[in-house]
Amino acid sequence: MSNVFDILQERGFIEQCTYPDELRELLGTESVTFYIGFDATANSLTLGHLIPIMTMIHMQRAGHKPIVLLGGATTMVGDPSGKTDMRKMLSQEDIAANVELFRAQFGRFLNLENGSVRVVNNLEWFKDMLFLEFVRNIGRHFSVSRMLAAECYKSRLETGLTFLEFSYMLMQSYDFLQLYRRYNCRLQIGGNDQWSNILGGYELVRREENAPVYAMTMKLLTTSTGKKMGKTEAGTVWLDPERTSPYELYQYLRNVDDQDVENCLALLTLLPMDEVRRLGSLKDAEINRAKEVLAYEVTKLVHGEEEADKAQSAARALFGGTGESEHMPSTTLHKEAFERGMDVLTLLTETGLAASRSEGRRLVQQGGVHLDGERVESIDQLVTLDRFRDGELIIKKGKKVYHKVILA
Repeated sequence: MSNVFDILQERGFIEQCTYPDELRELLGTESVTFYIGFDATANSLTLGHLIPIMTMIHMQRAGHKPIVLLGGATTMVGDPSGKTDMRKMLSQEDIAANVELFRAQFGRFLNLENGSVRVVNNLEWFKDMLFLEFVRNIGRHFSVSRMLAAECYKSRLETGLTFLEFSYMLMQSYDFLQLYRRYNCRLQIGGNDQWSNILGGYELVRREENAPVYAMTMKLLTTSTGKKMGKTEAGTVWLDPERTSPYELYQYLRNVDDQDVENCLALLTLLPMDEVRRLGSLKDAEINRAKEVLAYEVTKLVHGEEEADKAQSAARALFGGTGESEHMPSTTLHKEAFERGMDVLTLLTETGLAASRSEGRRLVQQGGVHLDGERVESIDQLVTLDRFRDGELIIKKGKKVYHKVILA
């Protein structure tokens, strides 16, 4: 298949789109400029962002022109989609810093130097815009009754929806209009939870410019049961190695459920689909080989081959029981803290292996904590200096989570 529409459909990316037959023909005959927007709500992209990133990679490989739209303006408002409460308000300085960090992270996946990818900040057209100008020229195209029927707003009516958030759809829609006028952008792509917002932009461009533009949404990264992926007991899986280490990313993907392996291979790697299907069809113990391939390919994509090799080496050694710990996640604690002994619950919370002492207590009582291979039998157990070997102690939580404590 050479048409990128077919490639995306076969790999499971596409959820919804306007005029699919027309769009497929367009993508098969012309080089199309398209955009995907990213609000800078944190200082790192997450595992879930790999879906739009991989979409851009496939599109660019097929000769289409990506625009990465960074939401310097829309982040100030906050998208209510999928939220039960208003998003935390960030300062303009924090948003600007996050935008630059996002820009740098996109450089790992897309070549930003040769001009084939545009990176644009929507603050460019919003920063000097007058309120009356915006509501007169743009607000007149939007029906309040239709907006209230959109899922992103409807679900918030009982819990409270601010006017600030209500304006988000208009702002995102205006982004599409500006990108069409400036760069002849004819396609907006986004997550499936963005369908209402994306349709707003699609309709606005058609009304204002009478232009044949298109809208497409992608599958969200979820498990076979519909649960959102990219969360662990320790929190979000980030693409920044300072927030989620390459080893932790590898281990997260190495431990996905068997039924999710093929879907993740199709969405998060560039492996040919014949190989994806072969790996996804493996059964019982053999499926672990497919999980290793998934974990390695994604870690290599995000952090490079060297870090992927290190993560795989450490994971294989630990699964083999050799206790290799060079590339294991670690916490450095002062030697003095162990001179009189640190209780095991404090150790679990200090290392982030338990979010609270009560969670740590449950882990110990369920037999889920080991120190250098020995199971912790009591919540009152003290960890003293004599437990350390060459200044290091390996903690194992459950069957697959390892953590190293280093003495300072």
